[in-house]
Amino acid sequence: MNNIFTTPGNADNLSKELLQKWNQVIKNNYDSLIRSYPSEYFEFAPADINNASTVSIKWFGDPAEPAFCLSKDIAQKLSDWGIKGRHNTHNEYCEYSIIYGFDSLGKKRPKRIQVTTELREYWVTLAMHSPNKLAEIASQVLNREVSFLELYGITDPTSLSLREREVKFSRIVAGHGNDRSLADIGVPSQPEGDINRENALFMTHPINGLDDLIYIVLFGAQPYAIQKDGSIIPADKESIFKQFNVTQLACRHADPAAAMGAHGAAFNGQKVAFTKNLGMYIHSFASNRYLYNDNEIPSAWIKFSRGEEGMYQRLEFGPSDNEDIFLDDIILAEGGNDVPVTGGYQIVKNVEVGPYVHIGEPKPMSDSDYVLINENLDGINCSEANICNLMQRLYSEYSNSKNKIDNRLNRQIV
Repeated sequence: MNNIFTTPGNADNLSKELLQKWNQVIKNNYDSLIRSYPSEYFEFAPADINNASTVSIKWFGDPAEPAFCLSKDIAQKLSDWGIKGRHNTHNEYCEYSIIYGFDSLGKKRPKRIQVTTELREYWVTLAMHSPNKLAEIASQVLNREVSFLELYGITDPTSLSLREREVKFSRIVAGHGNDRSLADIGVPSQPEGDINRENALFMTHPINGLDDLIYIVLFGAQPYAIQKDGSIIPADKESIFKQFNVTQLACRHADPAAAMGAHGAAFNGQKVAFTKNLGMYIHSFASNRYLYNDNEIPSAWIKFSRGEEGMYQRLEFGPSDNEDIFLDDIILAEGGNDVPVTGGYQIVKNVEVGPYVHIGEPKPMSDSDYVLINENLDGINCSEANICNLMQRLYSEYSNSKNKIDNRLNRQIV
């Protein structure tokens, strides 16, 4: 097959053969979904849309579920709760890791935040077909030499079969990504190795996947409509998600934004396609909301990478190791309520992420072209979503863990 897609963000210079492997992964994911979610308003190849406009679909990266289930304050606590928080709450196609350091008094404090929107499937493709390229890219991202042992758990993955590489890399670095064939042989949901736990190398939450991204845009790329007072009007998100019994999707940032972006185009008779740089990108960061010593933070503390300008997939925020300054020395100005930055939640709430899509020209629509659905007059109460049971259990676990730490510290003081 010809290569339709380039690397996400044009971040890497891959061989034609390796790029073809990535294109095949995209095609396989698309083929597995299009049969269940056919849409005449979605094109697989972006070049098939004539006179297309390129637009960004974007949303904020802070986890929505713990906020609507519990509160924003608890959402911050759970989201910043180390690897446990990342693996359970970072499901808006934006994951982060908090890097810590020790100050002159020996106190452990947050130093920097690593934010990533890179797709797991892209990294697994590299791991399967080019271990050397994988190690090279990982070394560039982390600014140190990364060994095969960290990536595969062995020193020579080149001797392994493609399947063996996939399994070992998934177990150590990527998790199973909701791939049933990996889960069935015991690959855990989240990686066991340190490299993508201590760092945010790429996304590992199972629903931050390529298949989920393609699915939600395919799902939305229909001219859903409501007939009201003799007129046909665009269906709202509550009606769409209720109609198809996927109300849980309405309770995140990512899914409503992606689905309704595609729906808005389809309602106007416009076709939608991902751009040739299919990926998830950081579209904006409100860095002007952060202050150090009452001044704007130095530009050196904001480092974008893993993509060309406008298509960054990585953000590192905070002072360098050479500076005796820490993340909690930085103030987040929140409308008169200035607070120190203590973790990544306060960063990603001001980061917009999402894909780029091509939108075609509108075409005239007749009444028969629309997909009529029922209007949902009751709305959707996200606080009653099933995920809230998990969030409540997670918060109980967090509270118990914190109490144990506090009790241990109190005993040490006594």
